[in-house]
Amino acid sequence: MGELTQLVPFEMVDAVLASTRRVQVRVRDLPSRVVVYLLLAGALFAGLGYRQVWARLVAGLHGVPVAFPGSSALAKARARVGVAPLRELFELLAGPAAAAARWRGMLVCAIDGTSMFVADSPANLAAYGHQTGSHGGSGYPMVRLLAVVACGTRTLIDVVFGPYRIGETSYAPSLMGRLRPGMLLLADRNFAVAALAEQIHATGAALLIRCKNGRQLPCAGRLADGSWLAMFGTVPIRVIDADIVVTLGGRVEQARYRLLTTLTDPRRFPALDLVQLYHQRWEIETTYLQLKATMLGGRVLRARTPQGITQEVYALLTAYQALRLTMADATASQPGLNTHRASFTVALHAARDQVIHAAGVIAAATIDLVGAIGQAVLADLQPPRRPRRSPRVVKRAISKHRAKGDIDRTNHNTTIRIKILWPDQLTAGTEP
Repeated sequence: MGELTQLVPFEMVDAVLASTRRVQVRVRDLPSRVVVYLLLAGALFAGLGYRQVWARLVAGLHGVPVAFPGSSALAKARARVGVAPLRELFELLAGPAAAAARWRGMLVCAIDGTSMFVADSPANLAAYGHQTGSHGGSGYPMVRLLAVVACGTRTLIDVVFGPYRIGETSYAPSLMGRLRPGMLLLADRNFAVAALAEQIHATGAALLIRCKNGRQLPCAGRLADGSWLAMFGTVPIRVIDADIVVTLGGRVEQARYRLLTTLTDPRRFPALDLVQLYHQRWEIETTYLQLKATMLGGRVLRARTPQGITQEVYALLTAYQALRLTMADATASQPGLNTHRASFTVALHAARDQVIHAAGVIAAATIDLVGAIGQAVLADLQPPRRPRRSPRVVKRAISKHRAKGDIDRTNHNTTIRIKILWPDQLTAGTEP
């Protein structure tokens, strides 16, 4: 794995293989440790079959005798290793980066779901199902994935995935075990469920969730900044209503947000600051973009069995996490550098080069936290982030005959104005 081997060292892989009892019984051309690295490399080269991935793993081993297994041997080796070592490897790497930024002393995280297409086989279709609807449904079976992501560094805190027919809020309780006091969890309207808020609150983590503007919440007290107190199930919360006005290329658009939070102190957590902070929920959308578009390139997952899909997803998540931790170390080496300026695409290409050249595998006596991948990231930083708005539009319709409207691809200067609404400024039917 080139330099990424320093984040996923031989000892770690051997340990997870031993604990899951997947160490090979006899000496093979494809020992279990090598198969784990093959799966991780497969996540970096998602557009290639495993024989081509193997060719890149051994390309830099000049003068070293290596095996050249066929497709059948590689398939049997992956089945022999199974899911458990990859799951445990991801769990070891999962979590915030050491340099993860804090807001008012709290680690800001976001929870949301996405879906990924898997190979169209009878086994996958039976296990995962596919999307249905007026457009004819999805052509491929789909996996639903739900994650908690640390905003800023975009590292994965925890992930759960499975059949598409199971909804996001049904998967969400599986992620509660990774929430801790000192975390602030952001979520969209889909997660504004009282029972789920009670589970989050029980972990000690704070929450900031958007809900429908017309949600009836009896007022239990008004605060000086325009927000007000209420109960959400058994959880005492603070309600913040705000108008958000976006001026974009001469056009003015307005939206109304109602946010619920367990941060009830208006002096320590002013309403305006919380509305501005909520925008960071979109960091998880960028995470999914990098997993599905940058790493997978919009491709369908390879495996034709549910066990193979689970193994492949954990390999993808582990490789992503290793890249993100490397990027976080690089940006942390330069005080004041915003993590948003690190390019995931640059890091991915640098990691691929490291695999092909078999470079940086063995760490020197002095550990370089930046390394070649980090140096590539620092040498090609993104420009500072500008205020921007991303409307929900269909850029590539399922059918070319069902494209929905024109898309304005012009870069506009954006101005965002936030106005906190007092209860007497709310429209009829939404008053507390």
